[in-house]
Amino acid sequence: MPLSPRRLAMPPLKGLRALGPGSVSSLLKTALDVAYAVLILLTVLGAVLFVTVAFIPMDQLALNVTDDAGGAQIPLPRPHALFGVGAFIGYFAGFALILRNLRRVFRTLTLGDPFQPENVARLRQIGWILTTVTGGVWVGQMAVSHLARGIMDPPSLFNLVTPAFSVLVVFVLAEVFREGARLRRESELTI
Repeated sequence: MPLSPRRLAMPPLKGLRALGPGSVSSLLKTALDVAYAVLILLTVLGAVLFVTVAFIPMDQLALNVTDDAGGAQIPLPRPHALFGVGAFIGYFAGFALILRNLRRVFRTLTLGDPFQPENVARLRQIGWILTTVTGGVWVGQMAVSHLARGIMDPPSLFNLVTPAFSVLVVFVLAEVFREGARLRRESELTI
């Protein structure tokens, strides 16, 4: 006897709600709030480090790079250090922006009203920020591998497969939310 879709469906978890106050979404929103605060703190610390590296005189820095065959000490001029700290700031600031938008989406989930037009824009922003951060990380890895020739391999395009898939999922979710908002608007007009 073939299994019907009804038999394949997962039974709802007793006592766990997905939306509204006291739900799983409210718990996740709290976790996002904590992660957002940590990312803001890391971004601010990165900015302080950037100012320190940019304006305070210091001796020549060196970067120790090691692998299985040994290692090397690479001089780290001030512009390279500023690039590294700036990349650090950009990375954590980008993810802080992603979490800011996710927190706003989860706020609507906690209220039990996820299909708002603003969530579509928020998800699209998340997709574009994730695209920018992923591209920036790949370019940064390429630059570091160029500086550490023979010690660190450059990243391959294969490293972009999973992030590209994630970006596509976010843009598809944005369209799902857009369609949900449209259906909600139509149902409100028919009453």
